[in-house]
Amino acid sequence: MTQPRPRRPLQLVLGTSAWLATAANVPLWTELSRLGLLERPGGWWLALAFAAAMGGTLVALLSLLAWRWTLKPALLLVLATAAAGAYFMQAYGVVIDAGMVRSALETDRGEAGALWTPALLLTFAVLAGTPAAWILWRPAAYAPVPQQALRNLGVAALGLLVAALVVFASFQPLASTMRNHKPLRYLLNPLNTLYAFGHVAAQPWRRDRTRIQSIGTDARLLDASGPPVLLVLVLGETGRSGNFGVNGYARDTTPELAAAGVASWRNAWSCGTSTAESVPCMFSHLGKEAFEARNNDHENLLDVLQRAGLAVLWLDNQSGCKGVCDRVASANTSHASHPTLCPQGECLDEVLLDGLDARLAALPAERSARGVVLVLHQMGSHGPDYAARSPTAFKRFLPECRSVQLQDCTRDQLRNAYDNSIAYTDHVLGTTIRWLKRRDDYAGAMVYVADHGESLGENNLYLHGMPYAIAPDVQKHVPWITWLSPAFEQRSGMTTECLRAHAAARVTHDHYFHSVLGLVQVGTADYRRPLDAYAGCASH
Repeated sequence: MTQPRPRRPLQLVLGTSAWLATAANVPLWTELSRLGLLERPGGWWLALAFAAAMGGTLVALLSLLAWRWTLKPALLLVLATAAAGAYFMQAYGVVIDAGMVRSALETDRGEAGALWTPALLLTFAVLAGTPAAWILWRPAAYAPVPQQALRNLGVAALGLLVAALVVFASFQPLASTMRNHKPLRYLLNPLNTLYAFGHVAAQPWRRDRTRIQSIGTDARLLDASGPPVLLVLVLGETGRSGNFGVNGYARDTTPELAAAGVASWRNAWSCGTSTAESVPCMFSHLGKEAFEARNNDHENLLDVLQRAGLAVLWLDNQSGCKGVCDRVASANTSHASHPTLCPQGECLDEVLLDGLDARLAALPAERSARGVVLVLHQMGSHGPDYAARSPTAFKRFLPECRSVQLQDCTRDQLRNAYDNSIAYTDHVLGTTIRWLKRRDDYAGAMVYVADHGESLGENNLYLHGMPYAIAPDVQKHVPWITWLSPAFEQRSGMTTECLRAHAAARVTHDHYFHSVLGLVQVGTADYRRPLDAYAGCASH
């Protein structure tokens, strides 16, 4: 076969940019059509304006990389990024921002492996493989460095000029569309992903991570009398408040929690819509707004509890603690070897309770005598493989969705699979409570709070991770459940009945830091009683 004649790099840049601005933006065109914008007068001009503005911007960016050793690798990388973005936006209705990119970077191999489907591979083959073959086969003729530099800068300027002229000529419809439909800005593929990666990469320059600022240096136990506290903080994953039976859900997904007599707050809200955002935020003393605007990192709730002399242990059955447990004892159970709880390499959440007495005994005795805080980080209801989150015995709602391509399942099948995961979480929490009852050498209590919620197909959205300002409530409305032993009630003067009387009060992750300190009676200048959700029911 005859080798094609070498072309200028500009042709590769133009061809790739045109492909990205059109074929790779199927999710954008789909959303514009769903909103009825393409059917309006001038609708196709609006789509053309979007494509031309994106194409000009991409030409400007890619032309700066039009060098012998960088152009083709850069084009292939951008094509792969665009293909991945197009698939996940189209398949799950997600959008791509810095939070989504951060979550993707922190996803472990097990979670990522569940997402590799034939549909994803097909999308890669079509959107990335087809133009990649053209790029690799087409040789490029590069000019001498000074001349190539001038060409690159000239093309970049021309691309920006085209994008600016298109925006100027179509300013009214473009501005109106973006103002009235803000999620569209997160669908501009692959500019959304490139911007998000840049935002995440720039964080070290915006925030000093070389120094962790201490907090709670004055932390102390306020009451050391009576039996020591044993507080289990269960950090739930992807919990929708509305799917918990104890919160009034029509299905009885939480019979064990109901039988245990828990208090459940039905108006609880998360700090973020992803684990990477919510977990560090909820364990922080700053609150959502200050946490997001911070210039440097701080110690967190676990550091303060440990500084007060308590024994602290983090057990993780997920993709890590997101830095929260860096300075306390921790262990990961997600790939433990257990014949029944880890049947296929990924462990069910009951593995967190396996050998818990031995783990407790291994903690420093002098600290355990003052009190213990155990954090159990669940796999919970992590999607899209909801069916894998519950064993056969807890599949009460059938038939369930067993595909990670959620759009292939009916809404009922999807809800069944998700509700089965909640039923299993109910069992894990019920088992935790029974274990606490057996530990009568401590005053036991359990607090379960989920990190964020989940979309199950409402408005064609799936999973989580939407930008908080535009995320639906189901991704932010989370369960907050408390169980107190009689010994804990006597020690604290707090009653479950009092907590139930406040079931409708609004609480958020901003309350978490201060509420846990209040529960274990740790005093520090960083504690804020107005943010202690339990303060109104405590005698101290």
